[in-house]
Amino acid sequence: MTATTAALSAQGVAIWLDDLSRARLATGDLADLVAQQDVVGVTTNPAIFRSAISGSGAGDYTADIRRLKAEGADAERIVRVLTTDDVRQACDLLHPVWEATDGQDGRVSIEVDPRLAHDTDATTRQARELWTEVDRENLLIKIPGTQAGLPAIRATIAAGISVNVTLLFAVDRYRQVLDAYHAGLEDRLAAGEPIDRIHSVASFFVSRVDTAVDPLLAEHHDAAAAELAGTAAIANARLAYAAFLDTADSDRWQALEEAGANPQRPLWASTGVKNPAYPPTLYVDELVAPGTVNTMPAATLQAVVDGQAVTADTITPNLDHAREVIAQLSELGIDLEAVTTDLEAAGVTAFEEAWTALLSAVDGAA
Repeated sequence: MTATTAALSAQGVAIWLDDLSRARLATGDLADLVAQQDVVGVTTNPAIFRSAISGSGAGDYTADIRRLKAEGADAERIVRVLTTDDVRQACDLLHPVWEATDGQDGRVSIEVDPRLAHDTDATTRQARELWTEVDRENLLIKIPGTQAGLPAIRATIAAGISVNVTLLFAVDRYRQVLDAYHAGLEDRLAAGEPIDRIHSVASFFVSRVDTAVDPLLAEHHDAAAAELAGTAAIANARLAYAAFLDTADSDRWQALEEAGANPQRPLWASTGVKNPAYPPTLYVDELVAPGTVNTMPAATLQAVVDGQAVTADTITPNLDHAREVIAQLSELGIDLEAVTTDLEAAGVTAFEEAWTALLSAVDGAA
């Protein structure tokens, strides 16, 4: 454990790695990150799997692809086998963390086919299939937080399956996700089933908000707008945390907690900076608060290790400032609701394209 990662853990921030590949598993790299840099979870997405299986690490999968093709498996089945195998191995590696944290961390995520993002029933079915196929209690099933995803989240939680809700950009949608999580727990309780082993995180995407808003600010060509560059994403995420705190104080949550429920923690995703002018740890340092998760790409994690330790909550004392930033954006005519709606649609499309490209690469592999 390094001083910087230890400081984050002391503030109640769980560090997860936003990357997974067979090479990380086979070389012991992931095990080293867990042992030395306080990594206590792993997230994946279609783009990560595309990079792992059809990018520089493609050779690690060649033998399995050939074997599965010889057995008659199509590209869809091959990708399912490869991804679930990697996730299962990562779950086994992180199982001691899962045990030590009573199921809160030591989690590994796998996403339903992104092409199902607008199909509630198909998403729900595949969530159950993946849960059964991986067969590890420290798994998280990633379900997009689209409108169609909300009832799928509720049904999956009610079935006793832990969920990572992904592709969240808007605070209002995050509130709907919290409601879906609570409703799923209530459904399970009503069926006489336990809820104490169910865990969930809500992946709130950060950097892409600045990527979308900063060009809109630049169009104003004035100092006031320029000063807001690089502030929208952090303000938006901080207000999501405020929604988390509001929920924690509600009578509804208190009743669920008394029945054994675990809170759905906010997870900061897309925390690698896209603008090289910004500090590489911007979306880590400015989003420190108890009960949160920050999933980082490897480069961001290394920047955190090499940087300055954050030893205080940087969200809660700055909630009023976050509200001011959002108000100033509105005064400039920047419609954050429209921005986040577009980002959700673009995120779904990007993951669909990554998945389709992965299938094509596997189909064309020797």
